[in-house]
Amino acid sequence: MNRLKRNGIHHNSMVKRIAPPHTVHGVFIQDAVDFLKALPDSSVQLILIDPPYNLDLDEWDSFNNYLDWAKGWLNQIHRILSDSGNCVIFGGFQYQDLKKGDLLEILHYTRHKTDLRFTNLIIWYYKNGMSAHRFFANRHEEAVWLSKTSKYYFDLDSVRVPFDEATKMMYKKDKRLNPESVDKGKNPTNVWEIGRLNGNSSERVGHLTQKPAELIRRFVKALSFEGSIVLDFFAGSGTTGRVCIEERRHSLLVDSDKKLHGYLDKHIKQIEANMFLPKYSLMKDANIDMVLKEINLVNRRSLHSTSIMEHRNE
Repeated sequence: MNRLKRNGIHHNSMVKRIAPPHTVHGVFIQDAVDFLKALPDSSVQLILIDPPYNLDLDEWDSFNNYLDWAKGWLNQIHRILSDSGNCVIFGGFQYQDLKKGDLLEILHYTRHKTDLRFTNLIIWYYKNGMSAHRFFANRHEEAVWLSKTSKYYFDLDSVRVPFDEATKMMYKKDKRLNPESVDKGKNPTNVWEIGRLNGNSSERVGHLTQKPAELIRRFVKALSFEGSIVLDFFAGSGTTGRVCIEERRHSLLVDSDKKLHGYLDKHIKQIEANMFLPKYSLMKDANIDMVLKEINLVNRRSLHSTSIMEHRNE
C-alpha cells in the first residue's frame, strides 16, 4: 500500500465516496432470511450482525439445531455483498454443553461451504464481566470479519488511535517511521479495549445484549463509506442504525421483534440534541424496493452535485 501511494496509484479496492445530503434508514419487522432473499445482488457494502447465541436468553435465542438455522442467512451473504463489501459477525467460543451454536461453527461453515473470505478476527476486550470458578473468567468477545473479494474496502485512517504529543515526538525521531503515518495515529490492532455497557449506562435502551456504540462505530467507519448501505438483520437494540445516522451511512435494520422501533426511538432521542447531527429520514415497515429506490435517488443527487462542484473547480 505504501508503494502504491508513493507512486500515485490507487489500490483496486478504492471507491468513489459521496457526501449524501441526508441518509435513509429502513426499519423492517420480519424474518431475516425472508428479507435477505428479497434483496438484490451486490446491493450492500457492510453487513454487521450480532446473531442469537443459542443461550436461551429469550425465545429468539433458542434453537434445536443452530447451524441448520444459521445456514439460511449465511448462504445469502455472499450474494448480496458488493465486490468491495464486508461482513462482521459477533460471537463467541465459550460453550461447554451439547447444545452447540457458536462462532466456531459459523467460521467452519463459511470457510468450507461458502465463497466468503476470512479477513480478520477481532477481539473485543473489556475489564468488567462475570466471575468464574471452574474455568478462566471470560473478558472478551470475538467478531469475525469476512469479505466477498480481495477488493474489500478498508479505511484504516478513519479509525487510527492518536498518539499523545510526547510519543509522537519520540516516534518522529525514528527515521524508519513515516512522519505522516505517525501524525495519523496508530493501527488499533485486532484487540480493541472498549468497555461494556453497565446496567446503569445512559446509552442503554433496554435490550439484553446491546453493544456499545463506539464498538459498532469502528466497524462502520473502517469497513463502509459515506453514502453506502449497512445492513443489520439481527438489529436488536438498533445501535447500528444510530451509528449509521451519525456517520452518514444508509442503513437497513431488520428484526423479528417489534421492540426494535422503541429501542431505535430511544437511541435517536439520545443523539438528537447534537447540533451537528446529519439529516436523516426513517422509513418504517416500508417495501424494501421503495427504501432502496429512495437511497439510490439520494446518492444520485449527491453524485450530480459533486460533479457540478468538480466542474466549477476545474
